[in-house]
Amino acid sequence: MRIGGKLYVSRPISAGIFLSYKCSGECRHCMYACSSRWSDDWISEKDLEEVLSQLSAFIQPSPLGPDKVGINYGLHITGGEPFLKFKLLLKAVRIAHELGIPSIFVETNCFWCTTDDITRKRFLELKDAGLNGVLISVNPFVVEHVPFERIDRAIRIGRDIFGANVLVYQEIFYEQFKSLGVRGTLSFEEYLRMAGFRGLMFAELLPMGRACYRLGHLFEKFPARYFFGESCVADLTRGWHVHVDNYCNFMPGYCGGISLGDARDLNSICGGIDLEERPILKFLARDLKELFEFAVKKFGYEERRDGYVSKCHLCLDIRRHIVMRTEGFEELGPREFYFHLE
Repeated sequence: MRIGGKLYVSRPISAGIFLSYKCSGECRHCMYACSSRWSDDWISEKDLEEVLSQLSAFIQPSPLGPDKVGINYGLHITGGEPFLKFKLLLKAVRIAHELGIPSIFVETNCFWCTTDDITRKRFLELKDAGLNGVLISVNPFVVEHVPFERIDRAIRIGRDIFGANVLVYQEIFYEQFKSLGVRGTLSFEEYLRMAGFRGLMFAELLPMGRACYRLGHLFEKFPARYFFGESCVADLTRGWHVHVDNYCNFMPGYCGGISLGDARDLNSICGGIDLEERPILKFLARDLKELFEFAVKKFGYEERRDGYVSKCHLCLDIRRHIVMRTEGFEELGPREFYFHLE
């Protein structure tokens, strides 16, 4: 909600914690531009404790109960790829569990599931530490760099250990890969040859983040003016499925590269953000046209000739242009995000 010169953010009822942006792969559709090329920065245990302590007062459980999980409920531990630093992941689960946070699950691409023994051992350790479930990423972009056998192994063993608390995201691709007899990795181009574009019909392919640049050819595009008049205030202030990264940036929803403030002090964020001190947020809360005109006038931004796939693409492209020319906006962070989009 925006009242006068302040932006009032809802208390977070479900959230994700980035241990790092570092990942074992570089998916073409990644909303947060994660990559193995990112700086090797990981959240500290001290920051984990502070952030999780703040969140523990607000996170709500799955409607099925605090021991159950759901994509938009509870707390998910993510990245990047959290299993790249298993001891830190284990610590994060223990802290969250000790704080009484409900519906805790971890997201993974399964790159680490090289044998049954390793997969079972790590899942059991996490369950003993208080993990309620796991979300396993299955789509044509993950399987480009993770052998399907590892994904299949994680689902099989995960279901044995966590039962219905294994979320396969997305199940339709899991079944499709099995029916296609996929073995090893599969390039996206080869996937399209085998399954055709119809295979993407049910993909929740959100037109934001890296997808705007790596997969822009899959979308219809529009001129900037098509999105004028649109406000992002609802996206900036929602309390469900927000994210906190390893630099303690409080990110609204899926808006990679936007920081509403320091998540170690939620009161300062939810108590009202002064929009005069955060002009990019001010423009986004009012009208994308204002952000566009500001970028053109102050930073020489030029509209993309091929257009934009969504309002998020327009916003992101403008923000990236600004970040490449100045470090003067605290709300545009982390800056490194903008260097890993293409």
